[in-house]
Amino acid sequence: MSYILEKDLINGKQGTAIVTINGQNHTLFHCRKIEAKTTFNKADIKVTGTTTIQKKPTGQTKTGTLNMYYGSPYFVDLAHEYEKTGKTLYFDMMIENNDPTTSVGARRIALYGCSLDEIPIAKLDADADALDEELGFSFTSWEKLENFHDPAQLG
Repeated sequence: MSYILEKDLINGKQGTAIVTINGQNHTLFHCRKIEAKTTFNKADIKVTGTTTIQKKPTGQTKTGTLNMYYGSPYFVDLAHEYEKTGKTLYFDMMIENNDPTTSVGARRIALYGCSLDEIPIAKLDADADALDEELGFSFTSWEKLENFHDPAQLG
């Protein structure tokens, strides 16, 4: 088959995010949307014989955003602990896509060494029916724990 069937498109609502803070796992029930990405840092490489400027990968920057309904205690607790002690507290996160209606299975990605960039510590909004918050974070490494199957390879 040379195209994907609609039944194998991943429903973005089918999944879970779990954080591990101080050795304790917490399911992010408040999670609305999460994205983690790596950006390849590149240096300009100029050589004689061409006017083309080539790009050479020189590293990676790993960042993410987490949009949640307001009220989760986990991250504000990390911010408060930093306020009190000055100690940066890191956490790990596992993100799973698992749409049971597809034949492609699940994907689980682990993010290690996550730290917050910013977090709202208090919030009111007279126009909001439900408060939410956007958290930026960075992480030091990641691992593919389980990957989707290629539907073309399934019998």
